[in-house]
Amino acid sequence: MWLASIFGIWTLWGIVWLALGLWANRTDVAVPARRQAVYRTINILAFALMFADGIYRRTPQGLRWTPFLPRLWHVPPSLGWLLALLALGGMILAIWSRLTLGKLWSAAVTRKEGHRIIDSGPYALVRHPIYTALLMGSAAIGLGKGTPTALAGFALMILGYSIKARLEERFLAEELGAGAYAAYRRRVPMLVPFAPPARG
Repeated sequence: MWLASIFGIWTLWGIVWLALGLWANRTDVAVPARRQAVYRTINILAFALMFADGIYRRTPQGLRWTPFLPRLWHVPPSLGWLLALLALGGMILAIWSRLTLGKLWSAAVTRKEGHRIIDSGPYALVRHPIYTALLMGSAAIGLGKGTPTALAGFALMILGYSIKARLEERFLAEELGAGAYAAYRRRVPMLVPFAPPARG
């Protein structure tokens, strides 16, 4: 039941995200697609490993998810519901962050019309709260399923979004001013709240 709730949270997030995707300013400058191909490929593979590592089968007890590879562990319901809360918290953080960005949001690494550094709301906690939120939801899936494929997908999500965050920061420093962005980097950690921020 709790695992189905995590899937439901991801589905709801996807619907809301698609709707919010229509609300964005015109793109002024974008990082060339070839430079974005690495993180995009990693993230697509990560999602595939996390969500396509098993099938639902009909059993006498009802519809049951069955992994392709044996689970490394089984999560008790009490911990499973905590993971569902982690996924829900991640999705709330993602939507809050998206609303805070408003029309400056982009799925790719771009500079939007009127772009500026946003350092309020969730952006006062981490520089990339949407990525943090997605990693929270991915952790819930990977740890909840406990399969080698889902855990590999979670590890790839960490890698993919770390690469994207660094690419985005180099690009924004060039576009918005290295000094202003460096000051933001010194104040606010990249992905983990309360972690030591960057030096220099």
